Amino acid sequence: MRKLILAAVVGTAFALAGCSQKTEDAAGTAADSAASDVATDAAAAASGAADTASMAADKAGDAAMAASGAASEAASDMKADAKKM
Repeated sequence: MRKLILAAVVGTAFALAGCSQKTEDAAGTAADSAASDVATDAAAAASGAADTASMAADKAGDAAMAASGAASEAASDMKADAKKM
């Protein structure tokens, strides 16, 4: 088992040593591009989440105002009904 692992490590080392500078540069450029894409996508997702949260807060505020108005109207109706009795 040890010999198999050692052979794999040596084989990987030879494979990496055999890579040309052009291949290494291309791999580095691809990695940089992927990192940039991930950062851009993460920023867009965060912005979308913030917009969604803002809209949800606005809707919750509107619902609270409507509930407050309905409660106030109900209280007024109850007072009017109490005066009739």
